[in-house]
Amino acid sequence: MKKICVYCASSPTIKPIFFDATETLAKLFVEHDIELVFGGGARGLMGKLADTVIKHRGKIKGIMPQFMNEVEWAHKGVTDFEFTETMHQRKALFLEGIDGLVALPGGCGTLEELLEAITLKRLGQFTKPIVILNTDNYYQPLKDMLNKCVDEDFMQKSHLDMWRFVDEPEHVIDALKNSPSWNAGAIKFANQ
Repeated sequence: MKKICVYCASSPTIKPIFFDATETLAKLFVEHDIELVFGGGARGLMGKLADTVIKHRGKIKGIMPQFMNEVEWAHKGVTDFEFTETMHQRKALFLEGIDGLVALPGGCGTLEELLEAITLKRLGQFTKPIVILNTDNYYQPLKDMLNKCVDEDFMQKSHLDMWRFVDEPEHVIDALKNSPSWNAGAIKFANQ
């Protein structure tokens, strides 16, 4: 594990428990010499992630559409930045050259990015581990919904191997390393 993409919230008004978990996870990534890729924001969990990595001399890269940069959403302390024209380009770059991705709590943007990555994995277009940090049971409704997709035969039971839910930031790196392997052949059973 050398490079991990992290999806997370930009809202600064969320509960402190989410900030604490993000700070803990960021420190663990730095301790394991793992470079992070994130949305580039200066506020919310994005800001906490970047602040912590920078403070502990880790590596972090921001990817953001230029229109967000124009309204000064970009984190000023992040020196490695790539600006895109569109959100679609941003999401594609998030998944390039990474060894896995982690979803922290977030709103519609985080959910949209996560579900797109899961869809791409189902189709064999993205094959890296996906770990969902379920801080304070935030993602329990999503976990229930994904299980319901399987229970109602919208997905197969084997699709449950596409992601791992963990409750504590201390379990994220192990979950990334120990996720079941996945390959491009997944397209062969994506619609069965």
